[in-house]
Amino acid sequence: MNEEKIKNLLIVLTACFMVLFSLFPFVYMVLTSINVAPDFLAKGWNLTLENYKNVLGVESLHFLDYLKNSIIISFISSVVTVFIASLAAYAITRLEMKGKIFVLLFVLGISMFPQVSMIGYLFKIMVYFGFINAYPALIFPYIAWILPLSLWILVSYFSQIPRELDKAATIDGCSKFQILFKVLFPVALPGIFSTALLSFIFAFNEFIFALILTTDYHSRTIPVGIALFEGLHGQVPWGQIMAASTVTMLPILALTLIFQRHIVGGLTKGAVKG
Repeated sequence: MNEEKIKNLLIVLTACFMVLFSLFPFVYMVLTSINVAPDFLAKGWNLTLENYKNVLGVESLHFLDYLKNSIIISFISSVVTVFIASLAAYAITRLEMKGKIFVLLFVLGISMFPQVSMIGYLFKIMVYFGFINAYPALIFPYIAWILPLSLWILVSYFSQIPRELDKAATIDGCSKFQILFKVLFPVALPGIFSTALLSFIFAFNEFIFALILTTDYHSRTIPVGIALFEGLHGQVPWGQIMAASTVTMLPILALTLIFQRHIVGGLTKGAVKG
């Protein structure tokens, strides 16, 4: 076996190992959710859908309420965040202004503050405005929390778009806002979709803010709801927790499958088509 074949074999083996290593927790989660006992590897397989029936059918768990809250809050947070980040990225990459790099570094520095260091002050602010246990109590912090990441990603995308497109649009009589919405946004669509998806996932998975700033199922999100399964039952219902986690993955999986073409699409390809 020559050196080239050995190299290809090692690449394939490494790729297979990484795929199996990454998928194992998800496969184990699904298998646990469809078995009566969580230690099915020791006691043997006993397949059932009872865990899914309990999670989706027992009203006292409020699983569907938690899921609905997570989807609504994450969607609104991601849309607003991406819109603000797009305007900021356009200003940083296209407009003449001093200290651009310091703005980016300042935003990056702000994002490094740990959530636990801000939650006390944030709780007092939300109490003052009467937002505790309401959607705004999570939407506003999520926008501020996700904005630095979204800005950095979109700045990198906007900076790769050729400036010749701006010049051509200016010659055609477009204003700066027309250039942004009719030229740059369509070209940067892959970056905008990927940023929106990442923002949605960040908000969807957030735990600390949702735990402190909500009190019941009216606005509590799914990570906190699943974590409270233990308190509701007096023990750890692993089957129901895994079933709830499996169902929770579906919105993220659906978004990824629907928008994968836009996410992996190249900016150069978009510019040529535009």
